[in-house]
Amino acid sequence: MKRVRCPKCDHFIQFDETKYTEGQSLVFVCDNCQKQFGIRIGVSKLRSLQREENKGTAPTEESSKEYVGHIIAVENIFGFRQEHPLQIGDNIIGRRNKGDDIHIPIETNDPSMDRRHCILNVKRTKTGNLIYTLRDNDSITGTFLMNEMLGAKDRVRVEDGAIITLGATTLILHAQI
Repeated sequence: MKRVRCPKCDHFIQFDETKYTEGQSLVFVCDNCQKQFGIRIGVSKLRSLQREENKGTAPTEESSKEYVGHIIAVENIFGFRQEHPLQIGDNIIGRRNKGDDIHIPIETNDPSMDRRHCILNVKRTKTGNLIYTLRDNDSITGTFLMNEMLGAKDRVRVEDGAIITLGATTLILHAQI
């Protein structure tokens, strides 16, 4: 099941994406505000970037940023899955809100996740290896790494497969190998 967000009132509408083919256009009417809007079934930016890398094609302007792994977010309440690419530098993770400028906006109605909940820093060493460092961003409910709460000033190195919990949402780190 996939969810789409109404552009007018931010209400979610669920549909079964397996019934449709890639490139097909769908029209929805929001149950909440009666706004009609359309979407096109397609692949995510992350998957298109991975295909370009596998084919060896030159990246487009949109994909010129260096992606160094990705985060999978799973809302524990609904089982809704999202993928977000990571970039070199600070990746601010938090609840999506219109107008907020964060790198990884998690689409959730979970009030226990802050809008700027934590920061996942990615940097490259002189030898070319990637180092992933997690820290809490003074969130109300805290950031948990493998079921242990991070302290206010903790900077913890995380590896591929690390499980991070923000409120009722679980993140899984997939580092670039």
